[in-house]
Amino acid sequence: MRAVFGGLGRIVLFVTIIGFLVVPQAVPWADVPQGTWLIDGRAVLQIADCDGLACGRIVWLLKWQGSPGQLRRDEFNPDPALRQRELCGLTVLWGLHPVGPDRLEGGWFYDPDGGKTYRVSAQIKSADVLIVRIYLGIPFFGRTKTLLRVPHGTSEGWC
Repeated sequence: MRAVFGGLGRIVLFVTIIGFLVVPQAVPWADVPQGTWLIDGRAVLQIADCDGLACGRIVWLLKWQGSPGQLRRDEFNPDPALRQRELCGLTVLWGLHPVGPDRLEGGWFYDPDGGKTYRVSAQIKSADVLIVRIYLGIPFFGRTKTLLRVPHGTSEGWC
């Protein structure tokens, strides 16, 4: 009787070990990279968690004034009714969702410099570096931007 349980115990142990090796373990999903992020030294986005998706709004502009005494407006928007919106505070990133431990995809980015909306994906390289791919159609035909985390400041240009 002892040999039967000893053999059965080994089989159960073997099956359990194989189960742990074969069944994929849960991969932690990326968190929304919240904070303020500098793009090309020209603008800062404040990225936040919007119901589990990343969204971002402009909170700093290098050139925050358009015509003298006027804040920059969304003058290149294809919708004439929206061309008077101020760029400061404008939401330009939305819908980016985590797809893996350091990846976010499926979002949209509005570029107020040209008035176009692009697809966007992102890779979290570190706590302070975010690599973003902005594209039309397929990522291959897009451009890559490196965003750097910056502290929210009080210098001129902050919204």
